[in-house]
Amino acid sequence: MTFSELAESSGLAKSTTSRILSALERNGLLRRDTNGGFLPGEAFVRYALRGNAESDLVGVAFPYLERLGELCRETINLGVIRHGMVIQIAQVDSHYVLGGTNWLGRSEPLHCTALGKVLLAHGAADIPSGRLERLTPRTITTRPALEGELSKIRRRGFAVATEELESGLVAVAAPVRRDEGVVIAAISVSGPSTRFNASRVSHVGAQCVAEANALSQALGYKSKRKGAA
Repeated sequence: MTFSELAESSGLAKSTTSRILSALERNGLLRRDTNGGFLPGEAFVRYALRGNAESDLVGVAFPYLERLGELCRETINLGVIRHGMVIQIAQVDSHYVLGGTNWLGRSEPLHCTALGKVLLAHGAADIPSGRLERLTPRTITTRPALEGELSKIRRRGFAVATEELESGLVAVAAPVRRDEGVVIAAISVSGPSTRFNASRVSHVGAQCVAEANALSQALGYKSKRKGAA
């Protein structure tokens, strides 16, 4: 609802309405959309996420995805677990023509995607049973190798998938946590391998972690590590 609609429906003076809305917004009970309208804030989303409120998560996450997109200029996605796969539920498009794939709504295997590997590494999903499908020559296909990769992700803080899902595609991803510290989603940055050398992967990984941590804080997560974001 807009400010005018809220003032009219409540019967309050505009000055009083403004003070109340400002107080509610400061305390996370309301937030504004891109058009200035008011929506339920992060405090309500924390409770909604105890179910499966993906639409509420997208609404809260989108400003963080957009900020990361402005920093990296690559495709940004928000992914969650659904039916043993990772599905992309929000996307900010790349500034480039090359690599500007629409991943929204697509489901992909966990073991060969940066989003999926982050979710596996932090216990949001289990390693699939049976044979791990090989999609490219670089896909990890054995459980010991995947478990070693997941351990590395937990130490480093972000996942990397270098041409494991598609040849020429590189992605990095970081976990999104809610108030208890449970990982509920992941944010990824992806683009062509021609733009992702080792140095840039490390830099983009750090940027992805920073925005994922900021979103986690908005969802009520408080890191127990000294000096952590």
